[in-house]
Amino acid sequence: MRKPIIALSVLAALAATPAAAAGDVFFSLNNTDFIVLLAFVLFIAVLLYFNVPTLLGKMLDKRAEGIQSELDEARTIREEAQSLLASYERKQREVQDQADRIVAQAREDARAAADDAKRDLDRSIERRLQAAEDQIASAEASAVDEVRNRAIDVAVAAAREVVSREISDAKRAELIDQSIETVNQRLN
Repeated sequence: MRKPIIALSVLAALAATPAAAAGDVFFSLNNTDFIVLLAFVLFIAVLLYFNVPTLLGKMLDKRAEGIQSELDEARTIREEAQSLLASYERKQREVQDQADRIVAQAREDARAAADDAKRDLDRSIERRLQAAEDQIASAEASAVDEVRNRAIDVAVAAAREVVSREISDAKRAELIDQSIETVNQRLN
């Protein structure tokens, strides 16, 4: 099958030369066109004999397979990178959501703690005001009792003086009896 191809290529090359058209002798070793044609045909024959086109085709196919495998590997790596990126973005969103929830919870806890502290402060102020009012009331009652006791002491001393100067012993005994009876009525 190779031989007819070579023969046809030689005949086509001979028929297409300008020397054949001009009618000059083409088959001479002095004709450079003929020598170049012979070298070219011989080169093509050697290439076909050693099956170089098939080897070149295999090498190109192998190179194409290598490129295709690299493309497939690159596509796989790209898909893995995209899925990894999506996973990291999802995790980032989850972490951001969690951080937002933590911040919101912290704000809510701080608000609740501030409200509790305010209520505790209000209660403490109320207790202190009540204690101060109780102390004031106690001091007022103590002052009133002291003034009353002092007034009683002064009245008793004054009455004693008046009584000792103007009242006789019989009248004194009668007043003492009345006072004892009044105290007994009030105590009961």
